[in-house]
Amino acid sequence: MQVSDSAVPGPNEPDLVQLLTPEGLRVDHPLYSFSGDDEQIKSFYRDMVMTRRVDSEATALQRQGELGLWASCLGQEAAQVGSGRALGGQDFVFPTYREHGVAWCQGVDPVELLALFRGTDLGGWDTKAHRFHLYTIVIGSQTLHAVGYAMGLERDGLVGTGDPDRDAAVIGYLGDGATSQGDVSEAMVFASSYNAPIVFLCQNNQWAISEPIERQSRIPLYKRAAGFGFPGVRVDGNDVLAMHAVTSDALERARSGNGPTFIEAYTYRMGAHTTSDDPTKYRLADELEHWRLKDPIERVRAYLTRSGAADDAFFAGVDDEAAALARDLRARCLALTAPSLVEAFDHVYATKTPLLVEEQAAYADYLASFEGAGSGADGSGGER
Repeated sequence: MQVSDSAVPGPNEPDLVQLLTPEGLRVDHPLYSFSGDDEQIKSFYRDMVMTRRVDSEATALQRQGELGLWASCLGQEAAQVGSGRALGGQDFVFPTYREHGVAWCQGVDPVELLALFRGTDLGGWDTKAHRFHLYTIVIGSQTLHAVGYAMGLERDGLVGTGDPDRDAAVIGYLGDGATSQGDVSEAMVFASSYNAPIVFLCQNNQWAISEPIERQSRIPLYKRAAGFGFPGVRVDGNDVLAMHAVTSDALERARSGNGPTFIEAYTYRMGAHTTSDDPTKYRLADELEHWRLKDPIERVRAYLTRSGAADDAFFAGVDDEAAALARDLRARCLALTAPSLVEAFDHVYATKTPLLVEEQAAYADYLASFEGAGSGADGSGGER
């Protein structure tokens, strides 16, 4: 059995940006500050609670056989909500397969995430409307897509104009394990060479499945950015205020035409890599308990309680809203049905060609010939 022995940066270390301690105390940083008010912090709390409830409900559904797989983001809610709420109206997101909190911030219906893992959809949300690309399973490949999109923004004149309603940036999410992939290095080379308006946001949750971070990198991940010629910064990934402040700064730098930034959100994966993983095989319970004391939701709750910005009624209301969300999510997930193969013709082109219309009709006639035979030839999972 192996346990990660990487040093956990303390709040006073200069390379860790922290604005809210695990005890819920606001602290200053010489370079970054959170300019929002307590109402915004309360909204962050709500976002994180909702994200965690979606996550826990999806995990339960998978354990009950209703989803084929689920990748939990338990413990990473601050990294995702803080960065997600820093996005502007023109910014675009390229996620991995774990950014459920960012999807929430971008208005993606959580049931559409579940449909992907239930196998009834390949990712059905409107990527343009939500400015949130499809989940990417191939590790690190989304960074190449993100840089290409960012280069396109620059060439379309949507960077550095000074018009906040026009300038745009891209944020590409990745995990610590992805930094070992060649795709990520190639993406950073192109981002630097072409001064692309992109933020690489690495959620360093300490484990690439069963591989600890100290085996992946001999130096802190954020320091790698210097080798590519752009800034890197390490943030307390369990501090939603610091995540918002640093991401806001990096996105504005990108929109202004000043190029890429690498953010290392120093956090921890509290659950399994996915529901097919058993983390007890490679890490110890005391490590988990150490990070449990840094819980991103509890530190915001502690701040709101200590400051008097929120009372018991507020917290109870958020809990009730989360419970209602879970009930609704479960009901709609169970109502998802397997698509018919006829529907595949609807998703080949934005506008169906005459040949495709003809082929779809012919295939529908073919399926109709099996009606009453109980063969399941419509592709919906009937008996063979």
